[in-house]
Amino acid sequence: MPATVNEIVQTDFEVEIQARIDAERARLRAEAGLARMREFKKPVERTFTAAERDRVTILFGGLTWKHEEMIKAVFHGSGYRCENIPTPIVADFQAGKEYGNNGQCNPTYFTVGNLVRYLQSLEQQGLSRQEIIDNYVFFTAGSCGPCRFGMYEAEYRFALQNSGFEGFRVLLFQQTDGIKAASGEPGLKFSVDFGMGMLNALNLGDVLNELVYQIRPFEVNKGETDKVIQEAAKTLTDTLRDRKRWHIRDAAPTWARPYLEKHSKIEGIGCTLGKIAHNLYGKEYVDALHTCRESINSIQVDRLRVKPVIKITGEFWAQTTEGDGNFNMFAFLEKEGAQVLVEPIATWISYMMYVAKEGAKARAEVEAPYRDPKWYEVKKRLFNDLRLFKKTGGLTVGSGMWTYFYHRTIKHMGGTAHHLVPQKELSRLAHPFYHQLARGGEGYMEVGKNVYYTVNHLCHMVLALKPFGCMPSTQSDGVQSRVVNKYKDMIFLPIETSGEGEVNAHSRVQMALAEAKAKARAEFQSVLDQTGKSLDDLREYVADHPHLSHALYKVPHREGLAGTAAQFAAHVSDLMDKDSAYRRRARVSMVEQRAA
Repeated sequence: MPATVNEIVQTDFEVEIQARIDAERARLRAEAGLARMREFKKPVERTFTAAERDRVTILFGGLTWKHEEMIKAVFHGSGYRCENIPTPIVADFQAGKEYGNNGQCNPTYFTVGNLVRYLQSLEQQGLSRQEIIDNYVFFTAGSCGPCRFGMYEAEYRFALQNSGFEGFRVLLFQQTDGIKAASGEPGLKFSVDFGMGMLNALNLGDVLNELVYQIRPFEVNKGETDKVIQEAAKTLTDTLRDRKRWHIRDAAPTWARPYLEKHSKIEGIGCTLGKIAHNLYGKEYVDALHTCRESINSIQVDRLRVKPVIKITGEFWAQTTEGDGNFNMFAFLEKEGAQVLVEPIATWISYMMYVAKEGAKARAEVEAPYRDPKWYEVKKRLFNDLRLFKKTGGLTVGSGMWTYFYHRTIKHMGGTAHHLVPQKELSRLAHPFYHQLARGGEGYMEVGKNVYYTVNHLCHMVLALKPFGCMPSTQSDGVQSRVVNKYKDMIFLPIETSGEGEVNAHSRVQMALAEAKAKARAEFQSVLDQTGKSLDDLREYVADHPHLSHALYKVPHREGLAGTAAQFAAHVSDLMDKDSAYRRRARVSMVEQRAA
């Protein structure tokens, strides 16, 4: 009986406490103007229709200028009006904070504020807000999972509403769907020409971007690399935009056209295959690649300048953008005498396909139509295997084709850009520290790339750029402390980016860079000591063989050497040892010196 009384008293006491809490919560909400609770419903957005293509301009941004120019050319070539928004600056970050929610990562603030300020600039040019809402749409990526990236779409809409552009349309491209569009809007039609054009655009943007950072630190004539790359980019964008769209009826002989008209399915399959071949192997496209290759190869470089190679990793946007969003880090590194090794977007796409495939394998037993079939139940086991193959087979083929076409682009552009690192290898290297199915950001790649580029001597330092408070990168950084303890010669520096703190970030990079420079100099000196050649000897030989100074001259990779100067010095030494004419001149010179 006493226990029952105590329970009743305790229950009444808890009820009274909860009532007081509810009353106080209601008072505070009323003071804040939040007395009425409303369930959030995603607004129904006005569609972008095919009839609007001639007057509606598609806006996009967030990549390097090389990628954006290529993508814009594909949009224009497919009949769309399209413009890329300028590279975000600190003022965009401040606008994003003003119009957006609190607690977002700086890529959100930069990109959201960038869009808002661009629309405001259109208004300042004389367009009304309604004209902007009716005649412009924004095309961006979306996602889900343990990352604020999944909230970007909502943040765009919230900031647009707060800045007076409520109703402005945002077309979403789902990150988790790979290269498949999620907008479903009839105004944005994903044809074969458009899809293959985008594949070429991303590959060309990646290769051009790497060539800039590969060549510019060693250029003899300052500013020549940027000028030549801009001309090459124009040649490629003109080709992507203006090339003739292939169709089977135009290519087929006259006698076959009536047959194709009667058999629409055969015509459709033939047309699709023909378009793919034309976009990838067409003479016009390949000739443009070779033209750019020749112009880039004309740049004169001095590869005997000792520079540390800095591999860039981290969060996707922070490691890609070339402005205030990552403290202008690439320009700063080059100014400080480093060579920057950037990451291509192609790696990210390969990563998404690999994770999707491995995730399907991990869920296979749980999702199998027949659970735990016996060893003799062959049909059930085959059915389960077939179901899994349907999920993973396409991803395997797609990943292989993506890698092949990326490497093919590298080949046609001189063959000096780096090939994609196999995702299986990155996953294997990261596995002791980070599980491959741990989602968010770049997942295992940040750890895997750090180990891969260090143990294979492909860089002197790894610099990880990520937004302040980025959860996936914070997880990665926690793991990296163990990685650094295992690989004692590793130089790894994580930098958190935001709208402020550039001086502090640059100071931290300078300190780590000093160690990387010392590492590069010691590596170069060891090559000179091993070969017995002096720097003057190497320069003299290169001067006598001008082709060695061409930008796209391919230097064979030497195991254990990371620096461009060290690799080149070892290669030139080998050429000198094999050159009989040089050896004769060296002997004559030695005899003359002794006689003197």
